[in-house]
Amino acid sequence: MRECISVHVGQAGVQIGNACWELYCLEHGIQPDGQMPSDKTIGGGDDSFNTFFSETGAGKHVPRAVFVDLEPAVIDEVRNGAYRQLFHPEQLISGKEDAANNYARGHYTVGKEIIDLVLERIRKLVRLLFTEGSETSVLQDLKMRLSST
Repeated sequence: MRECISVHVGQAGVQIGNACWELYCLEHGIQPDGQMPSDKTIGGGDDSFNTFFSETGAGKHVPRAVFVDLEPAVIDEVRNGAYRQLFHPEQLISGKEDAANNYARGHYTVGKEIIDLVLERIRKLVRLLFTEGSETSVLQDLKMRLSST
């Protein structure tokens, strides 16, 4: 099975991502706090949700996703929304001010302040997915697919 990591960027990306994760939870019977009722897990039924969710030792399902926006208002909607317990706080990254619809400001100044943090959080999610050795095989598989196109 393949695992996916979702990265939701900017106001629209965060709002669409928030709606998508709510839908994924509804489709797979995962509650807003990340718990799955025991009757869903018994019997090993459909486990397609494992493509998008990681399961903690406590049985909580956490989305493999990072939400990023330079301005904190939209990320705060996720932090305070109905599904606030679903996301790990490290997955919700916001700056202190937006780029005021100015690409250069977002790319060279305001965005530059959080890019390293965003990349580190994505790396952390990738590390959680792969144990040493399997990461190499996945990268080799990707390299072969790219070279054959």
